[in-house]
Amino acid sequence: MRAVGIILAGGNSKRMRELSNKRAISAMPIAGSYRSIDFALSNMTNSHIQSVAVFTQYNSRSLNEHLSSSKWWDFGRKQGGLYVFTPTITAESSDWYRGTADALYQNLTFLKNSHEPYVVIAAGDGIYKLDYGKVLEYHIEKKADITVVCKDMPEDEDITRFGVVKTNDDGRILDFEEKPMVASSHTISCGIYVIRRRQLIELIERCAAEDRYDFVRDVLVRYRNLKRIYAYKMDTYWSNIASVESYYKTNMDFLKPEVRDFFFKQYPDIYTKIWDNPPAKYNPGAAVKNSLVSSGCIINGTVENSILFRKAYIGNNCVIKNSIILNDVYIGDNTVIENCIVESRDTIRANTTHIGTPDNIKIVVEKNERYTL
Repeated sequence: MRAVGIILAGGNSKRMRELSNKRAISAMPIAGSYRSIDFALSNMTNSHIQSVAVFTQYNSRSLNEHLSSSKWWDFGRKQGGLYVFTPTITAESSDWYRGTADALYQNLTFLKNSHEPYVVIAAGDGIYKLDYGKVLEYHIEKKADITVVCKDMPEDEDITRFGVVKTNDDGRILDFEEKPMVASSHTISCGIYVIRRRQLIELIERCAAEDRYDFVRDVLVRYRNLKRIYAYKMDTYWSNIASVESYYKTNMDFLKPEVRDFFFKQYPDIYTKIWDNPPAKYNPGAAVKNSLVSSGCIINGTVENSILFRKAYIGNNCVIKNSIILNDVYIGDNTVIENCIVESRDTIRANTTHIGTPDNIKIVVEKNERYTL
Protein backbone atom coordinates (compact mmCIF):
# COMPACT_ATOMS: atom_id res chain seq x y z
CA MET A 1 0.00 0.00 0.00
CA ARG A 2 1.32 3.44 -0.93
CA ALA A 3 1.01 4.86 2.57
CA VAL A 4 2.93 5.28 5.79
CA GLY A 5 1.10 4.66 9.08
CA ILE A 6 0.95 6.78 12.23
CA ILE A 7 -0.72 5.58 15.45
CA LEU A 8 -1.46 8.23 18.07
CA ALA A 9 -1.06 6.42 21.40
CA GLY A 10 0.12 9.10 23.80
CA GLY A 11 -3.14 10.34 25.31
CA ASN A 12 -4.69 9.96 28.73
CA SER A 13 -8.37 9.89 29.67
CA LYS A 14 -9.72 10.78 33.12
CA ARG A 15 -12.82 8.80 32.17
CA MET A 16 -10.72 5.67 32.73
CA ARG A 17 -10.36 6.55 36.43
CA GLU A 18 -7.86 4.28 38.24
CA LEU A 19 -7.30 2.07 35.19
CA SER A 20 -5.06 4.67 33.54
CA ASN A 21 -2.91 5.26 36.64
CA LYS A 22 -0.21 2.87 35.46
CA ARG A 23 -0.69 2.41 31.72
CA ALA A 24 -1.62 4.32 28.58
CA ILE A 25 -5.12 3.84 27.18
CA SER A 26 -3.62 2.14 24.10
CA ALA A 27 -2.05 -0.49 26.37
CA MET A 28 -5.37 -1.47 28.01
CA PRO A 29 -5.92 -5.26 27.90
CA ILE A 30 -8.73 -6.42 25.60
CA ALA A 31 -10.51 -9.78 25.10
CA GLY A 32 -8.25 -11.87 27.30
CA SER A 33 -5.00 -11.79 25.33
CA TYR A 34 -4.80 -8.51 23.40
CA ARG A 35 -3.96 -4.87 23.95
CA SER A 36 -5.97 -2.02 22.47
CA ILE A 37 -3.14 -0.96 20.14
CA ASP A 38 -2.99 -4.47 18.61
CA PHE A 39 -6.09 -3.72 16.55
CA ALA A 40 -4.63 -0.61 14.87
CA LEU A 41 -1.27 -2.36 14.33
CA SER A 42 -2.95 -5.44 12.86
CA ASN A 43 -5.06 -3.30 10.53
CA MET A 44 -1.86 -1.58 9.36
CA THR A 45 -0.03 -4.81 8.57
CA ASN A 46 -3.15 -6.43 7.05
CA SER A 47 -3.47 -3.39 4.76
CA HIS A 48 0.17 -3.92 3.68
CA ILE A 49 1.41 -0.70 5.27
CA GLN A 50 5.06 -1.52 5.94
CA SER A 51 6.33 1.54 7.79
CA VAL A 52 4.46 2.53 10.97
CA ALA A 53 5.28 5.09 13.68
CA VAL A 54 3.67 4.96 17.14
CA PHE A 55 3.65 8.20 19.15
CA THR A 56 3.65 7.43 22.89
CA GLN A 57 3.78 9.77 25.85
CA TYR A 58 1.57 9.17 28.90
CA ASN A 59 2.54 6.21 31.14
CA SER A 60 4.30 4.61 28.21
CA ARG A 61 6.43 1.95 29.96
CA SER A 62 3.90 -0.87 29.58
CA LEU A 63 3.16 0.13 25.98
CA ASN A 64 6.86 0.37 25.08
CA GLU A 65 7.46 -3.13 26.50
CA HIS A 66 4.60 -4.46 24.38
CA LEU A 67 6.07 -2.83 21.27
CA SER A 68 9.66 -3.90 21.99
CA SER A 69 9.64 -6.31 19.03
CA SER A 70 7.95 -5.66 15.70
CA LYS A 71 7.92 -9.33 14.69
CA TRP A 72 4.49 -10.01 16.20
CA TRP A 73 2.89 -7.71 13.60
CA ASP A 74 5.39 -8.56 10.84
CA PHE A 75 6.93 -5.11 10.45
CA GLY A 76 10.34 -6.06 9.11
CA ARG A 77 12.95 -3.31 9.11
CA LYS A 78 14.11 -4.32 5.60
CA GLN A 79 10.69 -3.43 4.19
CA GLY A 80 9.85 -0.53 6.49
CA GLY A 81 9.65 -1.06 10.23
CA LEU A 82 7.82 -0.22 13.45
CA TYR A 83 9.09 2.97 15.10
CA VAL A 84 8.18 4.17 18.59
CA PHE A 85 8.59 7.91 19.16
CA THR A 86 8.42 9.59 22.57
CA PRO A 87 8.82 13.34 23.19
CA THR A 88 12.48 14.34 23.17
CA ILE A 89 14.30 17.50 24.15
CA THR A 90 15.91 19.22 21.15
CA ALA A 91 17.56 22.56 20.52
CA GLU A 92 14.21 23.90 19.26
CA SER A 93 11.79 22.22 21.67
CA SER A 94 11.73 21.00 25.27
CA ASP A 95 7.95 20.40 25.45
CA TRP A 96 5.85 17.29 25.84
CA TYR A 97 3.39 16.69 23.04
CA ARG A 98 0.86 19.47 23.60
CA GLY A 99 -1.67 17.90 21.26
CA THR A 100 -2.00 15.58 18.29
CA ALA A 101 -0.84 18.19 15.76
CA ASP A 102 2.14 19.03 17.98
CA ALA A 103 3.04 15.32 18.20
CA LEU A 104 3.07 15.18 14.40
CA TYR A 105 5.14 18.38 14.22
CA GLN A 106 7.77 17.11 16.68
CA ASN A 107 8.21 14.00 14.50
CA LEU A 108 7.95 15.73 11.13
CA THR A 109 11.33 14.32 10.11
CA PHE A 110 9.77 10.84 9.96
CA LEU A 111 7.19 12.09 7.44
CA LYS A 112 9.74 14.07 5.44
CA ASN A 113 12.06 11.06 5.18
CA SER A 114 9.27 8.74 4.02
CA HIS A 115 8.65 8.12 0.32
CA GLU A 116 5.02 6.96 0.30
CA PRO A 117 2.58 9.55 -1.10
CA TYR A 118 -0.14 9.03 1.56
CA VAL A 119 -0.43 8.87 5.35
CA VAL A 120 -2.92 6.83 7.39
CA ILE A 121 -3.38 8.27 10.89
CA ALA A 122 -5.18 6.11 13.48
CA ALA A 123 -5.90 6.30 17.21
CA GLY A 124 -4.58 3.52 19.43
CA ASP A 125 -7.78 3.11 21.47
CA GLY A 126 -10.16 1.83 18.77
CA ILE A 127 -11.35 -1.79 18.58
CA TYR A 128 -12.19 -2.63 14.96
CA LYS A 129 -11.10 -4.29 11.72
CA LEU A 130 -10.62 -2.14 8.64
CA ASP A 131 -8.83 -2.39 5.32
CA TYR A 132 -7.16 1.01 5.01
CA GLY A 133 -6.60 0.24 1.32
CA LYS A 134 -10.34 0.61 0.67
CA VAL A 135 -10.33 3.95 2.50
CA LEU A 136 -7.43 5.10 0.29
CA GLU A 137 -9.31 4.01 -2.86
CA TYR A 138 -12.32 6.03 -1.72
CA HIS A 139 -10.02 8.99 -0.91
CA ILE A 140 -8.55 8.95 -4.43
CA GLU A 141 -11.94 8.40 -6.10
CA LYS A 142 -13.44 11.45 -4.34
CA LYS A 143 -10.33 13.57 -5.01
CA ALA A 144 -10.43 14.38 -1.30
CA ASP A 145 -7.88 16.42 0.62
CA ILE A 146 -8.64 14.50 3.83
CA THR A 147 -10.80 11.41 4.37
CA VAL A 148 -12.23 10.75 7.83
CA VAL A 149 -13.47 7.26 8.72
CA CYS A 150 -16.92 7.66 10.30
CA LYS A 151 -19.64 5.47 11.76
CA ASP A 152 -23.38 5.90 12.26
CA MET A 153 -24.12 5.27 15.94
CA PRO A 154 -27.43 4.07 17.46
CA GLU A 155 -29.90 6.79 18.49
CA ASP A 156 -29.67 5.91 22.19
CA GLU A 157 -25.84 6.04 22.33
CA ASP A 158 -24.12 8.91 24.17
CA ILE A 159 -21.84 10.40 21.52
CA THR A 160 -20.88 13.64 23.26
CA ARG A 161 -17.32 12.34 23.81
CA PHE A 162 -16.72 11.96 20.05
CA GLY A 163 -16.32 14.27 17.10
CA VAL A 164 -19.72 14.54 15.38
CA VAL A 165 -19.93 15.14 11.62
CA LYS A 166 -22.62 16.18 9.14
CA THR A 167 -22.28 15.15 5.50
CA ASN A 168 -24.06 15.86 2.22
CA ASP A 169 -25.35 13.18 -0.17
CA ASP A 170 -21.92 12.86 -1.80
CA GLY A 171 -20.21 12.12 1.53
CA ARG A 172 -18.47 15.46 1.89
CA ILE A 173 -18.28 16.72 5.47
CA LEU A 174 -20.18 19.99 5.86
CA ASP A 175 -19.82 20.41 9.60
CA PHE A 176 -17.53 18.93 12.26
CA GLU A 177 -18.17 19.45 15.99
CA GLU A 178 -15.65 18.14 18.50
CA LYS A 179 -17.34 16.69 21.63
CA PRO A 180 -20.54 18.77 21.41
CA MET A 181 -22.82 19.20 24.45
CA VAL A 182 -25.82 18.42 22.23
CA ALA A 183 -25.20 16.28 19.15
CA SER A 184 -27.01 17.36 16.00
CA SER A 185 -26.08 14.16 14.14
CA HIS A 186 -25.40 10.52 15.00
CA THR A 187 -22.46 10.13 12.64
CA ILE A 188 -19.17 10.21 14.54
CA SER A 189 -15.50 10.35 13.58
CA CYS A 190 -13.61 7.13 14.41
CA GLY A 191 -10.28 8.97 14.69
CA ILE A 192 -8.88 7.46 11.48
CA TYR A 193 -7.69 9.75 8.68
CA VAL A 194 -6.15 9.45 5.22
CA ILE A 195 -4.27 12.44 3.79
CA ARG A 196 -1.57 13.10 1.22
CA ARG A 197 1.82 13.19 2.96
CA ARG A 198 3.02 16.51 1.50
CA GLN A 199 -0.26 18.19 2.35
CA LEU A 200 -0.08 16.89 5.92
CA ILE A 201 3.45 18.30 6.30
CA GLU A 202 2.25 21.66 4.99
CA LEU A 203 -0.80 21.78 7.30
CA ILE A 204 1.20 20.73 10.39
CA GLU A 205 3.92 23.32 9.71
CA ARG A 206 1.23 25.98 9.38
CA CYS A 207 -0.33 24.87 12.69
CA ALA A 208 3.05 25.10 14.41
CA ALA A 209 3.69 28.57 13.00
CA GLU A 210 0.32 29.72 14.40
CA ASP A 211 0.88 28.01 17.78
CA ARG A 212 -1.92 25.51 17.26
CA TYR A 213 -1.61 22.00 18.62
CA ASP A 214 -4.74 19.90 17.98
CA PHE A 215 -5.27 18.01 14.72
CA VAL A 216 -9.07 17.85 14.98
CA ARG A 217 -9.76 21.43 16.08
CA ASP A 218 -6.97 23.13 14.16
CA VAL A 219 -7.07 21.12 10.93
CA LEU A 220 -10.36 19.27 10.46
CA VAL A 221 -12.70 21.83 12.05
CA ARG A 222 -10.76 24.88 10.89
CA TYR A 223 -10.38 23.79 7.26
CA ARG A 224 -13.73 22.04 6.78
CA ASN A 225 -14.93 24.73 4.33
CA LEU A 226 -11.56 25.26 2.63
CA LYS A 227 -10.48 21.66 2.01
CA ARG A 228 -12.36 18.74 0.47
CA ILE A 229 -12.93 16.61 3.57
CA TYR A 230 -14.92 13.41 2.99
CA ALA A 231 -16.42 10.77 5.29
CA TYR A 232 -15.83 7.06 4.69
CA LYS A 233 -18.62 5.13 6.46
CA MET A 234 -17.76 1.97 8.39
CA ASP A 235 -20.49 -0.64 8.74
CA THR A 236 -18.68 -3.27 10.85
CA TYR A 237 -17.91 -3.43 14.58
CA TRP A 238 -16.13 -0.41 16.05
CA SER A 239 -15.69 0.68 19.64
CA ASN A 240 -13.60 3.21 21.51
CA ILE A 241 -12.43 2.21 25.02
CA ALA A 242 -11.51 5.62 26.47
CA SER A 243 -14.01 5.43 29.37
CA VAL A 244 -14.61 2.80 32.04
CA GLU A 245 -18.14 2.14 30.76
CA SER A 246 -17.06 1.69 27.13
CA TYR A 247 -14.02 -0.40 28.17
CA TYR A 248 -16.24 -2.75 30.17
CA LYS A 249 -18.87 -2.94 27.43
CA THR A 250 -16.27 -3.60 24.70
CA ASN A 251 -14.75 -6.50 26.62
CA MET A 252 -18.19 -7.92 27.38
CA ASP A 253 -19.02 -7.72 23.66
CA PHE A 254 -16.40 -10.44 23.12
CA LEU A 255 -18.65 -12.85 25.01
CA LYS A 256 -21.07 -12.60 22.07
CA PRO A 257 -20.43 -15.34 19.46
CA GLU A 258 -20.83 -12.98 16.48
CA VAL A 259 -18.20 -10.55 17.82
CA ARG A 260 -15.73 -13.35 18.60
CA ASP A 261 -16.33 -14.85 15.18
CA PHE A 262 -15.71 -11.49 13.47
CA PHE A 263 -12.40 -10.82 15.23
CA PHE A 264 -10.96 -14.29 15.80
CA LYS A 265 -12.26 -16.51 12.98
CA GLN A 266 -12.72 -14.25 9.98
CA TYR A 267 -9.77 -13.23 7.81
CA PRO A 268 -7.68 -11.14 8.36
CA ASP A 269 -6.41 -11.93 11.86
CA ILE A 270 -5.63 -9.70 14.82
CA TYR A 271 -2.06 -10.19 16.10
CA THR A 272 -0.47 -9.64 19.49
CA LYS A 273 2.67 -10.37 21.48
CA ILE A 274 2.71 -14.06 22.43
CA TRP A 275 3.39 -15.21 25.99
CA ASP A 276 4.59 -18.76 26.69
CA ASN A 277 2.07 -19.60 29.43
CA PRO A 278 0.62 -23.07 30.01
CA PRO A 279 -3.04 -23.69 29.11
CA ALA A 280 -5.70 -22.70 31.62
CA LYS A 281 -6.22 -25.28 34.39
CA TYR A 282 -9.67 -26.18 35.73
CA ASN A 283 -9.43 -27.94 39.09
CA PRO A 284 -12.20 -30.14 40.62
CA GLY A 285 -15.01 -27.83 41.75
CA ALA A 286 -14.47 -25.29 38.96
CA ALA A 287 -17.58 -24.20 37.04
CA VAL A 288 -17.16 -21.88 34.05
CA LYS A 289 -20.02 -20.54 31.91
CA ASN A 290 -19.93 -18.11 28.95
CA SER A 291 -16.49 -16.72 29.76
CA LEU A 292 -13.15 -16.04 28.08
CA VAL A 293 -10.30 -17.66 30.01
CA SER A 294 -6.71 -16.93 28.98
CA SER A 295 -3.57 -19.03 29.21
CA GLY A 296 -1.93 -19.45 32.60
CA CYS A 297 -5.19 -19.19 34.58
CA ILE A 298 -6.00 -21.59 37.43
CA ILE A 299 -9.67 -21.88 38.38
CA ASN A 300 -11.13 -23.52 41.49
CA GLY A 301 -14.42 -21.61 41.83
CA THR A 302 -17.35 -20.41 39.73
CA VAL A 303 -16.89 -18.02 36.79
CA GLU A 304 -19.87 -16.69 34.78
CA ASN A 305 -20.06 -14.10 31.98
CA SER A 306 -16.55 -12.89 32.73
CA ILE A 307 -13.18 -12.36 31.08
CA LEU A 308 -10.04 -13.64 32.77
CA PHE A 309 -6.74 -12.34 31.45
CA ARG A 310 -3.42 -14.17 31.68
CA LYS A 311 -2.29 -15.89 34.90
CA ALA A 312 -5.41 -15.18 36.97
CA TYR A 313 -5.87 -17.44 40.01
CA ILE A 314 -9.41 -18.05 41.28
CA GLY A 315 -9.55 -19.63 44.75
CA ASN A 316 -11.91 -22.23 46.21
CA ASN A 317 -15.64 -21.36 46.50
CA CYS A 318 -15.12 -18.03 44.69
CA VAL A 319 -17.97 -16.59 42.62
CA ILE A 320 -16.95 -14.31 39.72
CA LYS A 321 -19.85 -12.86 37.68
CA ASN A 322 -20.03 -10.21 34.93
CA SER A 323 -16.49 -9.09 35.71
CA ILE A 324 -13.12 -8.45 34.08
CA ILE A 325 -10.08 -9.88 35.88
CA LEU A 326 -6.88 -8.37 34.47
CA ASN A 327 -3.43 -10.01 34.24
CA ASP A 328 -1.75 -11.82 37.13
CA VAL A 329 -4.53 -11.40 39.72
CA TYR A 330 -4.72 -13.68 42.77
CA ILE A 331 -8.21 -14.05 44.24
CA GLY A 332 -8.35 -15.71 47.65
CA ASP A 333 -10.89 -18.34 48.74
CA ASN A 334 -14.59 -17.57 49.33
CA THR A 335 -14.44 -14.23 47.47
CA VAL A 336 -17.45 -12.80 45.61
CA ILE A 337 -16.88 -10.38 42.71
CA GLU A 338 -19.75 -9.05 40.56
CA ASN A 339 -19.82 -6.24 37.97
CA CYS A 340 -16.21 -5.30 38.68
CA ILE A 341 -12.92 -4.68 36.92
CA VAL A 342 -10.02 -6.03 39.01
CA GLU A 343 -6.73 -4.26 38.32
CA SER A 344 -3.72 -6.33 37.23
CA ARG A 345 -1.30 -7.84 39.77
CA ASP A 346 -3.82 -7.41 42.59
CA THR A 347 -4.11 -9.83 45.49
CA ILE A 348 -7.71 -10.02 46.67
CA ARG A 349 -7.83 -11.31 50.25
CA ALA A 350 -9.92 -14.37 51.10
CA ASN A 351 -13.53 -13.92 52.32
CA THR A 352 -14.01 -10.48 50.72
CA THR A 353 -16.89 -9.20 48.60
CA HIS A 354 -16.78 -6.61 45.80
CA ILE A 355 -20.09 -5.90 44.07
CA GLY A 356 -20.81 -3.15 41.53
CA THR A 357 -23.87 -2.58 39.37
CA PRO A 358 -24.31 -2.72 35.58
CA ASP A 359 -24.64 1.08 35.59
CA ASN A 360 -21.74 1.68 37.97
CA ILE A 361 -18.87 -0.73 37.34
CA LYS A 362 -16.62 -1.00 40.38
CA ILE A 363 -12.85 -0.86 39.90
CA VAL A 364 -11.03 -3.02 42.46
CA VAL A 365 -7.49 -1.91 43.27
CA GLU A 366 -5.99 -3.72 46.26
CA LYS A 367 -2.61 -2.44 47.39
CA ASN A 368 -1.59 -5.75 48.96
CA GLU A 369 2.12 -6.42 48.73
CA ARG A 370 2.39 -9.91 47.24
CA TYR A 371 6.07 -9.64 46.28
CA THR A 372 7.53 -8.84 49.71
CA LEU A 373 11.13 -9.69 50.53
